[in-house]
Amino acid sequence: MTTEQAQPIEVVFFDFSGVLADEGFVNGLRKIAVRNGFDPDEFQHIATEICYEGGYATGTATEAEFWEEVRKKTGLVEQTELLHLEIMTGFDVRLWMLEVVDVIRASGVKTAILSDHTNWLESLDFEHSIYSHFDRVFNSFREGISKRSHDYFHHALRAMDVVPERALFVDDNPSNLLRATDIGMQTLLYDEHDKVLKQLQELFPELIFPAI
Repeated sequence: MTTEQAQPIEVVFFDFSGVLADEGFVNGLRKIAVRNGFDPDEFQHIATEICYEGGYATGTATEAEFWEEVRKKTGLVEQTELLHLEIMTGFDVRLWMLEVVDVIRASGVKTAILSDHTNWLESLDFEHSIYSHFDRVFNSFREGISKRSHDYFHHALRAMDVVPERALFVDDNPSNLLRATDIGMQTLLYDEHDKVLKQLQELFPELIFPAI
């Protein structure tokens, strides 16, 4: 992945789960699997594919339909309300990352969320006012396309009126970063907060970022 600033950055796109918040979906699925005696890796894979292929991630299916298909494919018997709660409680918003976003935005650089998510993200915004920290939110559930397609990145760049070379994408998923790199975006892998903060400091040396 590239963190070298070839051109000045005009827009920073942040993934949500795994960057701005803990991975509530993945962690929740694995907890559900363990609780029900399923293999966590297999259950996570099946449920993730259903989320994408079944249309919940791109807004053509409901949460109830998503969980019903998971039940059919895995033998899960728990009710939607309990499953929903397990997922939602895992999305702990990282307030220090929102502070980082605020510093970047205050400098005149635009900020946006670029996320594969569902209506869950809107519920989290209602509770935490997440959207107020960003110039634009791209949620696959509303945009009708996911980061599995290069088109989602092109769509976001057009909407933000920025060329790929002047956009930075921060994500914890290497596959998503690879697709962003393919079209010329600058990228940054979120793995450890201190490491990411150091890389952001190199990209924006004039800014003062908060410590955790």
